[in-house]
Amino acid sequence: MFFIMCMFMLGLVMGLVAVASNPSPYFGALGLVVVSGMACGILVGHGAPFLSLVLFLIYLGGMLVVFAYSAALAAEPHPEGLGSRPVALGSLGYLVLVLGGVGVFWGGWYRGFWVTVDELVEFSIFRGDVGGVAMVYSVGGLMLMVGVWVLLLTLFVVLEVCRGRAHGALRAV
Repeated sequence: MFFIMCMFMLGLVMGLVAVASNPSPYFGALGLVVVSGMACGILVGHGAPFLSLVLFLIYLGGMLVVFAYSAALAAEPHPEGLGSRPVALGSLGYLVLVLGGVGVFWGGWYRGFWVTVDELVEFSIFRGDVGGVAMVYSVGGLMLMVGVWVLLLTLFVVLEVCRGRAHGALRAV
């Protein structure tokens, strides 16, 4: 299990490096899919399958629609790929920063923190995220409305950024 969790963490870091170093929205969206999938795997490994499902459905179903729409608005005839020289140099720089951070914080990370939530309770009938599910459905309505408002605001911000001078979805027809 420890090896699988390390692979999920490595995939998460690689996906974040791909998102941070890529100027093309096509490959940035691909990096976001990888990051979301790896984060969901980490959450499932730590005993939160409901939270993982919510993250996967809402994030990929909602935000990647926005990224696909902005990629359609900012269509490039020849986008920079993940293997091009500027993107590779940026990726290398970000990996050096990540490795520097790992070197600084290495003494504070222990394998004892890698236990799942189900391993912390001796005789439990419920899974670890059942309490979170109850809270989402009981008092989570206000947070849901805030999340919907933030996603709508993000949609308009992305459309405005991708619009350019006189082109885009918000132009007067």
